[in-house]
Amino acid sequence: MGVDTKSKAAAKKAPATHPNTWVFHDGEFARYHDVKLGVMTHALHYGTGVFEGIRAYWNAKAQQLFLLQAVAHYERMKRSANVMRMKLPYSTEELVNFTLELLRRNGFKSDVYVRPLLYTSSEEIGVRLHNLQHDFFIYATPFGQYVDIESGIRCMVSTWRRVPDQSLPARAKITGSYAQSALAKSEAVEAGYDEAIVLDVQGHVSEGSAENLFMLKDGVFVTPPVTDDILEGVTRLLLMKVIKDELGLPVLERSIDRTELYTCDEVLLCGTGAQISPVIEVDRRQVGNGKIGEFTQELQNIYFGAVRGEIAKYKDWSIPVY
Repeated sequence: MGVDTKSKAAAKKAPATHPNTWVFHDGEFARYHDVKLGVMTHALHYGTGVFEGIRAYWNAKAQQLFLLQAVAHYERMKRSANVMRMKLPYSTEELVNFTLELLRRNGFKSDVYVRPLLYTSSEEIGVRLHNLQHDFFIYATPFGQYVDIESGIRCMVSTWRRVPDQSLPARAKITGSYAQSALAKSEAVEAGYDEAIVLDVQGHVSEGSAENLFMLKDGVFVTPPVTDDILEGVTRLLLMKVIKDELGLPVLERSIDRTELYTCDEVLLCGTGAQISPVIEVDRRQVGNGKIGEFTQELQNIYFGAVRGEIAKYKDWSIPVY
């Protein structure tokens, strides 16, 4: 029986980034299709890279693109690199300027996702971190919603546990560590849910597959501490301040038991990709009244106004690109 090459070709997804898109690679700007990585690249085989996800938001009325929290992301990337015995080859100021220039060259007029990646570029076999070469690139692509933030999402508590800090540092965005996130995400989606919630090895709530978590219980927002194997999220820190300043509610960092998610008033997941994602159901148990919570909705309204440059109080969150 012959192979249907037309069907195979049709099944392949087109690249998210257009081949003529400008990227920043190895110290210069180049076209996406001109950047080549060898098949023996160390990072491809062993997950030896660190990365960030940064959003830029288009404001059609103002005809302006706003780059969100670029400094905070690159500062975190430096810390991730240090964990992996790598070093970013540029200062934070230079990295921000490269990113702004990249966005301007591409002329984006939509919401954009920016991906910087520092990776082990040596083309050799061998599991280690020492005596290897590293390279760096930034690319950007139009990007919409990661999950359904408008009607709320349904989550399951994953059977996969968060890798503990003693094994793989959660506070560093290491490419290889996201294999665990992929296992949890696919398990949830293929079971009919939208997203996974992952516990740590002690059984405490850690985070989503790639998001931090907040729970509203008895008038207090609760979020797991950084010692429960969570990523120290940039959006998490922004929300903690907004909850206190705008909602006038306290934020408590403490461990959360799984069943608290079944009995609390509101749950949300947050992150650069996920933004503010209301959780309306966990393990087939509705959260609150099964609809987007009042305070979560208010946080969404404030957040999306702020990231698009519409709230003067939060102008320092973003940098205008054009």
